[in-house]
Amino acid sequence: MSGHSKWATTKHKKAVIDGRRAKLFAKLIKNIEVAARMGGADMDGNPTLYDAVQKGRKSSLPNDNIDRAIKRGAGLDGGAVEYLTIMYEGYGPNGVALLIECLTDNKNRAAADVRLAVKSNGGTMADPGSVSYQFSRKGVIVVEKTDTTNEDSILEAVLEFGVDDIQDRPEQVIITTDPSEMVAVRSALQSAGIDYESADVEFISSMPVQVDVVTARKVIALIDALEDSDEVQNVYSNFDMAPEVAALIEAE
Repeated sequence: MSGHSKWATTKHKKAVIDGRRAKLFAKLIKNIEVAARMGGADMDGNPTLYDAVQKGRKSSLPNDNIDRAIKRGAGLDGGAVEYLTIMYEGYGPNGVALLIECLTDNKNRAAADVRLAVKSNGGTMADPGSVSYQFSRKGVIVVEKTDTTNEDSILEAVLEFGVDDIQDRPEQVIITTDPSEMVAVRSALQSAGIDYESADVEFISSMPVQVDVVTARKVIALIDALEDSDEVQNVYSNFDMAPEVAALIEAE
């Protein structure tokens, strides 16, 4: 979601709490498998795999599942699955832009799942290019605040690296970088003894749209429906919420 709104930064925690752990784990395992297939099983030489594993561990994905996913993805157990990455574009309620990333072994099933979720929740599919032009790939690192970890300590650690933006949120600090700089920034945090929640390459919109609470509910329902599909790996949007709107949504 745009600019890592408050909803977005707490989404994976909420998913575990509200009983969607199995689906979350399945997506994390896919990320690990694909990273291992693309760059090999050695985490020291494959930073994408390192970050995928880190994200899995932060979400309590069992080590056995992680090890099996690495071996399967790298073809070490003879059971590698070939996943296709497919991007769909669409509009949610009130014209909110959606970029839907699928990781699937069945293109027809993925297309059917996406169309059904979008149509059933007040959205419409869009032609290729009509939405994606406003999104660009960015490295996004999420750091949880502690007594010793805050915006100042993070800024000091990463000042010499290619940081585009640092957003100070109530519970987290969100660092945005060029994708090519994300590993260097993440490594700088680690060298400074600063732990991080996740480091991902995401699609961020250059045209964020503030929505009211009614529209926010509808858009979140649509995104939840998309993310319930095993075929959908990530959903990116240009909607954002003012703090008071986010507070109302989280209180529900």
